[in-house]
Amino acid sequence: MKTQGEIEAAICDGISRFEQEYMGRGPKDIHAFLINDLLVVRLKGVLTAAEQQLVKVLPSDKGRDLLKQVRSQLIETGRPVMEAMVKAVTGVTVVSLHHDISTVTGEELVVFTFSESPLFREAKRK
Repeated sequence: MKTQGEIEAAICDGISRFEQEYMGRGPKDIHAFLINDLLVVRLKGVLTAAEQQLVKVLPSDKGRDLLKQVRSQLIETGRPVMEAMVKAVTGVTVVSLHHDISTVTGEELVVFTFSESPLFREAKRK
């Protein structure tokens, strides 16, 4: 059985790989937070150069909306892959996935809810 930290690290690795394969680049920084039956993944620095340019060139609301639509569609397309990876790491079924991205900060949040809280062992204290 994994520790909470090992689960969170494995989730970060899996989401980073997903971002590289589906979005063309991985995040500059990523952290996962397992809280009972909720998993929050925070990614920083995820916008590609093309996405940054799109947001700059188009009127702010149009560029933002277009980028969010494309990212949401890519997440939905890859959702079965992410959910399978999360289930393999946690051993728990994913009930729902929520996603948002900021075109201002380049930060992305992915939130998973589970059918139950994943089990993990306590980390050994030094």
